[in-house]
Amino acid sequence: MIRVVIADDHHVVRRGLLFFLKTQKDIEIVGEAKNGMEAVELAEALKPDVVLMDLVMPEMDGIEATKQIMERNIPSKVLILTSFSDQDHVIPAIRAGASGYQLKDVEPDQLIESIRAVHRGESQLHPKVTSHVMSHFARGVGNKNLHEELTKRELEVLAEIAKGKSNKEIASALFITEKTVKTHVSNILAKLELADRTQAALYAVKHGIA
Repeated sequence: MIRVVIADDHHVVRRGLLFFLKTQKDIEIVGEAKNGMEAVELAEALKPDVVLMDLVMPEMDGIEATKQIMERNIPSKVLILTSFSDQDHVIPAIRAGASGYQLKDVEPDQLIESIRAVHRGESQLHPKVTSHVMSHFARGVGNKNLHEELTKRELEVLAEIAKGKSNKEIASALFITEKTVKTHVSNILAKLELADRTQAALYAVKHGIA
């Protein structure tokens, strides 16, 4: 079962999501939050697999809530679900550590697949926001080819990350332990000056490593 917390300040939205997600046999709703502060508290207390996070909420917005979940090392993935597709919302959310970004006009089946993909450790971006992320990332990296500092094995791991594979799947593909994969991922993020796997995957695509 994929354990999910829904964070949205609109009661009708939460009810609608709850009603729909309950129809899925592999998803269990374990909590609801009406603001970012509650989302962080529930994530810390319940350790859900995925937090479905709205961005604009009272007391604490979704970006700050995502950042706090990451900083507290809570083992939950954050999937943003919002109405905003502009760069001013997308980039800060990804930087905060969100594993995915979907818009509220997404097809229900696609939302379900996004939740499952994020749970598997894959990155999920709505097509409308992908261009923002890529253009921002391109400007930030410039002409620096930081991947030249990576070892051959680290490049192999990076290519697997770009395929959306989890650490367990990478370990199986490269015939190494999951612990070794985690070490390589940490080294990759440090050398490439990146915050998370989503940024690493985008870097790999941009530089033809995928």
